[in-house]
Amino acid sequence: MRSGRLSTLQAAFVIARRDFVAILFSRSFLFFLLGPLFPVFVGVLAGGIGAKVQTSVQPPELGIAMSPADMQAMSWAYDKLEARLGKDVPKLVMLTPVLPGQAHDPRTSLGNRRLNLGAVLTGSPSAPVLTGSNEQINRWQGPVSLIAAEAKGLGQRDYPAVTLAAVGGKTQLDHARGQMITAQSAQLLLFLLTMMLAGMVLSNLVEEKGNKIIEVLAAAIPMDAVFLGKLFAMLAVSMVGITVWGVTGVSIALVAGRSLSELTSPAVGWPLFFAFGVIYFAMGYLLLGSLFLAIGSLATTVREVQTLSMPVTFLQLFVFFFASFAMALPGTAIEYGAIAFPLSSPFAMLARAAQDPALWPHALALAWQALCVGLIIKGGATLFRKRVMQSGSGGHAPRRSLLRRVFSRV
Repeated sequence: MRSGRLSTLQAAFVIARRDFVAILFSRSFLFFLLGPLFPVFVGVLAGGIGAKVQTSVQPPELGIAMSPADMQAMSWAYDKLEARLGKDVPKLVMLTPVLPGQAHDPRTSLGNRRLNLGAVLTGSPSAPVLTGSNEQINRWQGPVSLIAAEAKGLGQRDYPAVTLAAVGGKTQLDHARGQMITAQSAQLLLFLLTMMLAGMVLSNLVEEKGNKIIEVLAAAIPMDAVFLGKLFAMLAVSMVGITVWGVTGVSIALVAGRSLSELTSPAVGWPLFFAFGVIYFAMGYLLLGSLFLAIGSLATTVREVQTLSMPVTFLQLFVFFFASFAMALPGTAIEYGAIAFPLSSPFAMLARAAQDPALWPHALALAWQALCVGLIIKGGATLFRKRVMQSGSGGHAPRRSLLRRVFSRV
């Protein structure tokens, strides 16, 4: 500080500390932390109730209305094949036997609310007729045909026992599919967190532009330091929120008896994958946040901010779909394009960490993303100086005076 002024990094640290403390100890931050937990609580509660309802609902049954002898043969065949067919065979309900000279109307049985029938089987084992909705009769056509054939043959067939030889662990195909699911889940979580938290940077900038605080700060210290400090302050606040949500989610999973062993391990391993998740969230947040800061420098009202930020929101959706599509085409020009494009690079590289154990591409990608963050911050600061500060020059003496006034309490 030869001239009595703070350096860019020192000024950025002061701005970051000021914003971080002001937001962290505000009452609204508590509601911000609790906000995403309410949908999770409601979802868990609804899922538990839904599962309870599903278990209480009886599956549809198959009614049989044939002659007494045919019904006895069908019952015998059902008992023999029930264990082999497993869950594909419906439970049989013996209806009123059809005596000679009589006929049975399946619609009458299907319309009986006391019976839990999905379909009714009439005719004979040689010519069975299955009546019901399209969904049920198409699903039960095969099992009914086997039961009818067994009833017609009266035990003449001998079904050989099948010896099971299970392969230990998962096959390579199962492992690759599991890693793909891990990559998709990580991309989706990264996208949701980035979109939900990056907007705080824009709202904070617009609020301070409205009450002229940002102009005082820009007159006292370099605008690059203001933008950099605000970005890292909001990133730190976001990390606090993610930590709270993550601890809550892990606690719920442990109470429910869930663990990471149920998921397929990513290619780089869980510890390094979580580290990459934190790093790529930070880079994605800084990229999108710096872009929002540049937009905020062009807007003068909240309405203008909403108008200008809408294209960026749609662009981010396109970026997410682009990175998801590139994940399914590893080693192609599409994947390399998703890695090279700054906004999609964190998503593409996190998916790559789940599927590829190589580490050197991550070093190159992080260096490229950091360079893009710096360029966007520099461009946004330049736009702000030109539009708001009218070239940003006002002499060193006034700036030192404003610096003492603004940061005398920090």
